[in-house]
Amino acid sequence: MSTPDSRLSRQLGTADAVVIGMSAMIGTGVFVVWQPAAEHAGAWMLLGLALAALVAFCNATSTAQLAAVHPRAGGAYHYGRERLGEHWGALAGYAFVLGKTASCATAALAVGTYLWPEQATTVALATVAALTIINVAGVQKTVRTARIILTVVVTVLVVAAVAGLAGLGDEPPATVTIEPVGPPGVFAAAAVLFYAFAGYARVTVLGEEVRDPARTIPRAVTISLLIVLGVYAAIGATVLGVLGSEGAAASDQPLRTMVETADAAWLVPVVTVGAGIAAMGTLLSLLAGIGRTSFAMASDGDLPRVFAAVHPERRVPHVAELGAGIVTAGAVLSGDLAQTLSISAFAVLVYYAVANLAALTLPPAQRLWPRWLSGLGLLLCIALAISLPTRLVALGSLLLGALLLLRVVVHRIHR
Repeated sequence: MSTPDSRLSRQLGTADAVVIGMSAMIGTGVFVVWQPAAEHAGAWMLLGLALAALVAFCNATSTAQLAAVHPRAGGAYHYGRERLGEHWGALAGYAFVLGKTASCATAALAVGTYLWPEQATTVALATVAALTIINVAGVQKTVRTARIILTVVVTVLVVAAVAGLAGLGDEPPATVTIEPVGPPGVFAAAAVLFYAFAGYARVTVLGEEVRDPARTIPRAVTISLLIVLGVYAAIGATVLGVLGSEGAAASDQPLRTMVETADAAWLVPVVTVGAGIAAMGTLLSLLAGIGRTSFAMASDGDLPRVFAAVHPERRVPHVAELGAGIVTAGAVLSGDLAQTLSISAFAVLVYYAVANLAALTLPPAQRLWPRWLSGLGLLLCIALAISLPTRLVALGSLLLGALLLLRVVVHRIHR
């Protein structure tokens, strides 16, 4: 099969695409997600992880086979437009940009909080600026930086897990009482855990920068998801074994508490710096994803056309990437992220629900996996979304509805 034409530069091979996917997933979440997951599911936390992995696998198969058929920038935004209609594509696009912009600001502040707490905002802004420059410099610069960050973070996780195992049987420094857990608690834990490693399909957003996308993207999505799932399962099992569900639920930095329990206090600075670097990797991937999605939406008129510009030499959507950096910096400076963050998980699940719905329309000749996986992914995305607090679901729905209504009004004015 010949490589489709691209408005951007196709430079990424399978290994590069795997790095992009893994760096999007192994971020701040692996250092902090165990507390809310343990609060919701208690000793059944790993069952929540298994459910989140099932949702992720269904979503990954849908997005990967869609990317093989439609290898263009934008991810589910482009797939929704092509297979369901422009309104569905716009819904996915706005959900992605809305949810991931909030995630960008959170990741940037996490970098500052971990690396220099007294100057967290300044460090966050400097990090946003530096990573935006890297993304504008070209996709290969993005991949090289992601590879370095990923190597450092995985090394820190392995060292922390090995050290933590020495603390098996020791009493954690603090515990909380967890109420009896039922299916709603497991589903809520799954929603949190899913959100923590929901970057497995990030490479599909960069579909116009991948060589031989029909083969490379499905392979890279599957490989990166399986590797990261193994990492999360190993870290989650270690945290649960060392701290127990009550100890994990009592700590907002469970990996740090785990090495402290194991009398490995010398590792605390290593884990702290590792968490900051992991947040940096997440931010790098998020900025690249938002820039490419904004580029695709601007090309179709769902965002201002200026964001559809492509750099003549580096062939990257430089204006969209600069825009993503500027908006993220503004969100960091606002200092009031609680309301926006509350709809982030909901928005991501809406994004993947559209992807699954679009995958259901693929004919048998274009399918790489059974159709029922897409249907299951759609149902599970809806189930996890409605398991979130009712106020959050209502707020997220209201914001997305307002954006779609504004889009209709603007398009009618232009016509």
